[in-house]
Amino acid sequence: MFELSPTDWMAIEVTLKLALYTTLILLVIATPIAWWLANGRAPGGLRTTVQALVALPLVLPPTVLGFYLLVLLGPAGPVGSTLENMGLNHLAFTFQGILIASVIYSLPFAVQPLQQAFANLGRRPTEIAGSLGAGRMDRFFTVILPMSRGGFIVAATLAFAHTLGEFGVILMLGGAIPGETQVLSILIYDHAEAMDFASAHRLSLGLLIFAFVVLFVVYAINRRFDTVRL
Repeated sequence: MFELSPTDWMAIEVTLKLALYTTLILLVIATPIAWWLANGRAPGGLRTTVQALVALPLVLPPTVLGFYLLVLLGPAGPVGSTLENMGLNHLAFTFQGILIASVIYSLPFAVQPLQQAFANLGRRPTEIAGSLGAGRMDRFFTVILPMSRGGFIVAATLAFAHTLGEFGVILMLGGAIPGETQVLSILIYDHAEAMDFASAHRLSLGLLIFAFVVLFVVYAINRRFDTVRL
């Protein structure tokens, strides 16, 4: 029942690679954004604008985001045409292109848990560490990171899991090239369209079980750290 074809394994490999790279990049990008949103000083309008831009993928149809990224990164777009003028390839229908799309589309799933963790932490611990002579990097690794580890775990878990289920934005920008841009969600659609419901069921069931485990872990982590704070 659970025997997978070579095409299935290629899609699994591309999906896991995409999810891993997306998660690592998002943790680097989302951390300063979340810290600034939680503790930075800025006019209210600027903060609200940044929050809205970060959260936009939550309400924007994935096909809309994918379409504009296709226009931007494709051969006729400003980024794609510039790359081609430099002797490079445009980013439409490439793994690099869907990686960019995935990072943008999953950004709120990394920023929001980190912002909440930083807001709960407050600025007092870092101010105390600073008064004791700790530098910025020292404060981050010895104070902020350990005290906000629950937020980082949730952010990484949600970003990884959300990437596994991406469909519309990947299909618009990357298509379904086996071994390059064909991820699990697109392969499931292809199996169903070909009336191969058995193959679609195997992959769908695997993603369903994984999604449940991810949510269970996230809620367990949140409950644990809520108990610790109490």
